[in-house]
Amino acid sequence: MNMKLDSIDLHILRVLQQDGSLQNFELAKRVDLSASPCSRRVRKLEVNGVIERYVAVVNPDKIGKSITLFVRVWLKSQAAEAIEQFSGFVQSLSEVLECHLMASECHFLLKVVVPDLEVFGLFQLACLGNDQGVRSVKTEIPMKMIKSTTALPLQIPNGYHRSP
Repeated sequence: MNMKLDSIDLHILRVLQQDGSLQNFELAKRVDLSASPCSRRVRKLEVNGVIERYVAVVNPDKIGKSITLFVRVWLKSQAAEAIEQFSGFVQSLSEVLECHLMASECHFLLKVVVPDLEVFGLFQLACLGNDQGVRSVKTEIPMKMIKSTTALPLQIPNGYHRSP
């Protein structure tokens, strides 16, 4: 069930999405609250699962993971057991940042980070081969990242209208 968020909660979330390392005192100042009510609101957002966790966003280029690839995966079988087996296996692959079960022509879409294409070739052979029930793999290689964000939109953008 969704938690009812007021404008102050949304402001807190916007600020924390930009800098999750803020101390409560600084956060309270930025959202125009005193420290105690701000702390209570953040705690309520955490307890209700609106804020799942706090993380550091690492620059992949600075740690030698400068290639991001999108990999479409088709399995040999569409049986629930095959889907679950591959889903469980992909959880163990640190190179896979995201794995989505798709409602399209492919079964899975993976977001993979590696140092270079040679390493990806080895990864594909070792991890996305027939042993894992994979029928075929198609890799998309982006030329340039245009936008990347972890911040979710917290209001309906102008021009969007909900039907009654």
